[in-house]
Amino acid sequence: MSWGLVLIPAVLVALLAFPAAPASGYDVVTVSNGGTIRGRVTFTGPPPPPRKEIRTKNPEVCGSGEFEVPQMELAADKAVGEAVVYLKGVEKGEAWEKLAKPPEIVNRKCSFVPHVQAMPVSAGEIVIVNSDPILHNTHGYYGRLTAFNVGLPKQGLRIPKPLTRPGLVKVDCDAHGWMLGWVYVADNPYYAVTSRDGSFTLKNVPPGSYTLVAWQEFTGPVEVPVTVKPTAVQAVNVDLAKK
Repeated sequence: MSWGLVLIPAVLVALLAFPAAPASGYDVVTVSNGGTIRGRVTFTGPPPPPRKEIRTKNPEVCGSGEFEVPQMELAADKAVGEAVVYLKGVEKGEAWEKLAKPPEIVNRKCSFVPHVQAMPVSAGEIVIVNSDPILHNTHGYYGRLTAFNVGLPKQGLRIPKPLTRPGLVKVDCDAHGWMLGWVYVADNPYYAVTSRDGSFTLKNVPPGSYTLVAWQEFTGPVEVPVTVKPTAVQAVNVDLAKK
């Protein structure tokens, strides 16, 4: 048997399983007459049921028994915190934000901190941190495709991993099955995570018509149209219950 006939298909399979990360396709230009999108994300439907966590490992750090964890950070006035908001398909605009340090996802008391975060694809990497004195194995996925898979056997470990593909990354722990986190990798600078009062602001947006997406882990994405006028403030309210 020819080794070439065996190796070539194997290489092709690997390439199909782990395709190269696409370029974001975003061009930085001078935006001299940009507008602002200022809005609020709410959920007017019945509050979602809590997610149940049954903690059976490392009780000295994780606790033990059944825990109820909210699937939505929902205020009394229906405001939604920790929702990711972004403009879809923006091809050009302001420069990427220069981060003071790479984004981090921290294993802390057998939970991920922050639970939800957004980062620019321009950052290029995320740092996986273990603050617990036990083994964690932090595993991120784009759908079914692994984004990173990091063993963290010791407290204090900080391991940077490339994260260069735009999109939503679901994060879990192979050692503690209840752990859950989310990272949205933005393909343009117009994104935000809502504060506790559900508010967000996107600044210096080039004038034009866009699709604004609000994503929350229980509801998934909700899209609304928005038109930005030069130097104006456009108010946008998104009700995640109205899909």
